[in-house]
Amino acid sequence: MKTLSVFLLILHRFFDEQMKPNDNYITSLSDSIFRDISAVSDTLGFETYIIGGYVRDIFLNRPSKDIDIVTVGSGISLAEALADKWKKKHVHLSVFKNFGTAQLKWLDVEIELVGARKESYQRNSRKPIVEDGTLEDDQNRRDFTINALALCLNGNRFGELLDPFNGLQDIQNRIIRTPLDPDITFSDDPLRMMRAVRFATQLNFTILPETFKALFRNRERIGIISQERITDELTKIVAAPKPSTGFQLLDKCGLLDIIFPELTALKGIEIRRGRGHKDNFLHTLEVLDNVAEISDNIWLRWAAIFHDIAKPVTKRWDDALGWTFHNHNYIGEKMTFQLFKRMKFPLNEKLRYVQKLVSLHMRPIVLAEEEITDSAIRRLLFDAGNDIDDLMMLCEADITSKNREKVKRYLENFQLVRRKLKEIEEKDRIRNFQPPIDGEEIMKLFNLQPSREVGIIKTAIKDALLDGIIPNEYEAAYQFMMDFVANMGLKDK
Repeated sequence: MKTLSVFLLILHRFFDEQMKPNDNYITSLSDSIFRDISAVSDTLGFETYIIGGYVRDIFLNRPSKDIDIVTVGSGISLAEALADKWKKKHVHLSVFKNFGTAQLKWLDVEIELVGARKESYQRNSRKPIVEDGTLEDDQNRRDFTINALALCLNGNRFGELLDPFNGLQDIQNRIIRTPLDPDITFSDDPLRMMRAVRFATQLNFTILPETFKALFRNRERIGIISQERITDELTKIVAAPKPSTGFQLLDKCGLLDIIFPELTALKGIEIRRGRGHKDNFLHTLEVLDNVAEISDNIWLRWAAIFHDIAKPVTKRWDDALGWTFHNHNYIGEKMTFQLFKRMKFPLNEKLRYVQKLVSLHMRPIVLAEEEITDSAIRRLLFDAGNDIDDLMMLCEADITSKNREKVKRYLENFQLVRRKLKEIEEKDRIRNFQPPIDGEEIMKLFNLQPSREVGIIKTAIKDALLDGIIPNEYEAAYQFMMDFVANMGLKDK
């Protein structure tokens, strides 16, 4: 029988200095939360184990606050008994009787409790037929060997490791492998294909070749998975330290063309009369990685993915210019809405943020190539608003040329743009620009109803401010308006 001290010795045998788990996590098995689960389980007569990601992350020295508990008994009964024991700690209990599961929330810790079970699947659904089972049954149904590790919490076996599929060895070798036949595993629940790619990307692991072949063979099965589930896994890939790894794997196994064909449409280089264009798929992944190095903002990362998404539909050959992608940013803004809707992303300020960055991502590049005028800077500040810094990060990440001198020149020019942005913002306060005179005042002054004339006057004032004709002050704007309206032939009351 492996005791906790023997368990620690096993860890040190399997891991070198850099793979050694954090002793704080091992010690946490002796902390009150696990000792309480142990005591309550023994009182109820239930075999109880920590299983899955929390155990995996102990060995990977990764922090985790999501604890999965499986018991050979009733997960709900165990949860209710624990909630009663922890009532002074104000633990929140949620019971899901239809699924036979329960959840305990305490501060930032979430504990999911379920009875051990075995599953069988029907061809047209990923929802299993569930029966009570043993711990072995429960480990057999796990997606990957690294997620099938279990630690016993019962008093007489506290800390005993159960590793029937050599998951510990796979962690050491940094391998993603299914416990059972991968074709059955992926066909039963095709979402596991996305999870395989996601874990490989997050953990920097390699998918075992035979397991990867099964991804390709079962790729069409992804069609029975809901878009919400697919998008959730995609977003976790996007949030990884090097997200391009996940997209390359999805492309190689054929899943990407099914779930995100607009992205695979960017692949390839076409050469005509000796003039070619870059592979916009590889370019997009490079921009995504560049953004990931400097920002955790998930929506900025999605903007990097979408920024050139319209290049395939705007691609044209010009005898003088070569390959062109005119207005790909504006068409991309429209495609972003369509993609957000299909991917079940929120159609709110997150959509507007990504659309704005896609639409504007060419503007700083044009400024960096041409003379940087105050008027152009004001208009960029006005259009970007508080997202100007994120826009500049995206644009700098977009410089992926292999020509070092070209990259150096662009980045130096971007620094000039940034300095100019700061100067103009401090002087003219354009970032959160509000016109000194609004439409209500215009209508009152000139006895107008909401109309085209009101819009013309408002636009004229805005353009005068952005072009530097007048300062961003009420008196100057009022006088400009009166002069402009007089030329229109309107009179005030």
